[in-house]
Amino acid sequence: MLLSVTMLHNIRREGKRPHGMLISCAIFFLLSVPASSSPANPQAPVDAANPAQPVSISLQEAIHRAEANEPSYAASFAESRALALDRSIARAGLLPGVAYHNQALYTQGNGVKSQTVQGTGLEQPPIFIANNAVREYSSQAVVNETLGLAQLAGVRRADALAARAAAELEIARRGLVATVTGLFYGSIAADHKLEVAERAHNEAGDFTSLSAKREQAREAAHADLVKAQLVEQQRRRDLTDSKVAAERAHLELGVLLFPDPRTPFVLAAGDDKAQLPSRPEVDQAAGKNNPELKSALAALSAGNADVLAARAAYLPDLGLNVTYGIDAPQFAVNGPDHVRNLGYSASVTVDIPVWDWFSTQHRVKQSEIRREAARVALTAAQRRLIARLDEAYSEASAALEQLASLDESVATAAESLRLTKLRYADGEATVLEVVDAQNAFLGVEIAREDGKVRYQTARADLQTLTGTM
Repeated sequence: MLLSVTMLHNIRREGKRPHGMLISCAIFFLLSVPASSSPANPQAPVDAANPAQPVSISLQEAIHRAEANEPSYAASFAESRALALDRSIARAGLLPGVAYHNQALYTQGNGVKSQTVQGTGLEQPPIFIANNAVREYSSQAVVNETLGLAQLAGVRRADALAARAAAELEIARRGLVATVTGLFYGSIAADHKLEVAERAHNEAGDFTSLSAKREQAREAAHADLVKAQLVEQQRRRDLTDSKVAAERAHLELGVLLFPDPRTPFVLAAGDDKAQLPSRPEVDQAAGKNNPELKSALAALSAGNADVLAARAAYLPDLGLNVTYGIDAPQFAVNGPDHVRNLGYSASVTVDIPVWDWFSTQHRVKQSEIRREAARVALTAAQRRLIARLDEAYSEASAALEQLASLDESVATAAESLRLTKLRYADGEATVLEVVDAQNAFLGVEIAREDGKVRYQTARADLQTLTGTM
């Protein structure tokens, strides 16, 4: 704000613009400067800790930042914490509840004085027969406890729902990890493709210069120069598209990492060819750490608790009540004639269900139907896990094997291009052969970057299934 006021002051002193123009300039300046950017370069905000260099981001750091900024994951995290509190609330329902009750009651008398239960004088009885006296004071500590199978079933259900929410949170986290991993390596690949496009553009420019020299020496036709110029123009367009793609990839990842997605950052890639674990290790880890299975198991546990709660309606509930305090015409420990007002009472209640028009039986059937659906979902989750493990492991293995082949293809294509250009310089090759060699070299370089992304994505998918990321 101080900076904007200073700039406005300088504009007023140095220029003679109208007042409306000054306000427009100040507003435009305020809107164009992000909160985390430097005033000298409003379009390129930098890290506050080190404004001279972009932020270096590793994959783990990117995942950590995304967990703090992604709204779906935040909603799953909040739901998991809320259901964990529900579990605590359900367990507290098994314990006695204590309340301190205070009440002062005044009732109109009926106009006929008579001897009261407490006191020596004649007093008017209350006009309402349900009340005990014209003035009645109640100050009591009340302890209530209800014992029944329904409360125990409620605790089991709350535990199951909390476990399911924790599993769903892990599913959301792993989905976010997979998304961040794809964007992370996709952004790295976009940067590498930009470098490839720049090299291809420079290569096309060199070939155009070579064709022009050969035409001047009358060693090549003008058509060769035209073809070289067309290739260079196409490479220039490809370079522009690669710049846009790299910028788009950085912005998509920056949305998950920073308050301002335009914050400059560099990505620190790990090992592009990290080896895969063995298949038995993958199967063992997936059986222990798969959140889909844990969620399905928790849903089945919740179904069992619902069945138990429904069947609890067949059984009686035992209610206990203990009251200690004062309920008398005087707000005192002792009344007239040293009558003691302070005391206690206790009651035990047993409610035995007799007839409810088959509603309990129908609720039991409802819960059993839902429990059967949860059991089917559990078996389906197990089958999906087996299929996804096979698919992910096969995809990662195939992608890893192809990386070596792609590296070999890049080296072969580079050598082919070099030899073809030498043959063209000696007049032994045509311009079309050179263009084909350039296209082949460019194609395998792009394919290698796509292969790296494919392998890292498949490896991340396998790690999310096994819970190792």
